[in-house]
Amino acid sequence: MHILSLHNYYRIRGGEDVSSEAEEDLLREMNHRVTVYRENNDRIDKLHPLQLAAKTIWSRESYRAIHHQIKSDRPDVIHVQNFFPLISPSIYYAAQSLGVPVVQTLRNYRLLCPNGLFFREGNVCEDCLHQAIPYPSIQHACYRENRFATGVTAAMLVAHRGLGTWLQKVSLYITLTEFARQKFIEGGFPTAKMITKPNFINPDPGPGTGSGGYALYVGRLAVEKGLDTLLEAWAQLAHPIPLKIVGDGPLSDLVVAAAAKNPAVQWLGRQPMARVHELMGEAMFLVFPSKWYETFGRVALEAFAKGTPVVAAKIGAIAELVDDQRTGFHFTPGDAVDLARVVAAVVERGDLLAPMRQEVRREYQLKYTAKPNYEQLMAIYRQAIAQQVP
Repeated sequence: MHILSLHNYYRIRGGEDVSSEAEEDLLREMNHRVTVYRENNDRIDKLHPLQLAAKTIWSRESYRAIHHQIKSDRPDVIHVQNFFPLISPSIYYAAQSLGVPVVQTLRNYRLLCPNGLFFREGNVCEDCLHQAIPYPSIQHACYRENRFATGVTAAMLVAHRGLGTWLQKVSLYITLTEFARQKFIEGGFPTAKMITKPNFINPDPGPGTGSGGYALYVGRLAVEKGLDTLLEAWAQLAHPIPLKIVGDGPLSDLVVAAAAKNPAVQWLGRQPMARVHELMGEAMFLVFPSKWYETFGRVALEAFAKGTPVVAAKIGAIAELVDDQRTGFHFTPGDAVDLARVVAAVVERGDLLAPMRQEVRREYQLKYTAKPNYEQLMAIYRQAIAQQVP
């Protein structure tokens, strides 16, 4: 099978980019031909705002490029990882004009919420979920903290809803969790087109020992990730275990200040993936304090692969991934007091973690390895091809 995969990406790649690349590598390992079309979003700042607006709603350049590539390569299916903003939904029309089915992975909530997160001013926000015109996002400048840019994004959503793009031009959508699937269905997407397929970790990094005696956070240092909740919880612990923080982002100064005040907090900055996996394997547990509706939570999945339990906020997809008392522990999102309570209880009953590590590792082996993921992906592709109208 020949797959044409499309990406908008930034030079600094996040977990979702790692997941889509892993998917493409797996397809190549299974002897499929994969052609990748990329558009670098770093050039956004070089475009005039009106040029960017036009490209966001309908990119003639992308339409021509994809139309040409389809005619040249004749792929069996097009898998869109992210079209926003420079590729644009025009590529769906290029594919349809040549009879090639489109599968779209929904790695954020952009088609329902202009900022893609359902998160504003430190809290979950669904103000635009049921709006035909997402005007609250413009009022609050939700995308890039810029009303014009937000207005362009909203215009793209409204225009393509009106054209029927989301309902008619995409054969199937992939969501990474059932939570995300239900959120898109609530937002008006057809149930029959929504398929849940999780991310996976390949190759298997192997289990760790959990003998490091520390807790670990890995991810972007940002408010939606719950860094403020995490640091406040550690300040409240009477006898805090060491907390290692890996990553960087807009709240790095807050982490530096917390580490200066609290000797239990250590900031390691960015680390190579091999080192991250090593840290995960030796951690007593991983903390996932997110405040927004994560569409998946790859970091938690990496912890599972190492056999490390996860202390997770009970919100969105991460609450679905982490089974309370079996593969980790839940706490109330944004509640530092509750997080501190759960951490203290976990540390006090550390004897429970060894058998839990075995259960966590089994969870990874059962659900999140390459083989079942490949089989699910091929079934999705075959379904999209079978239902494509000649």
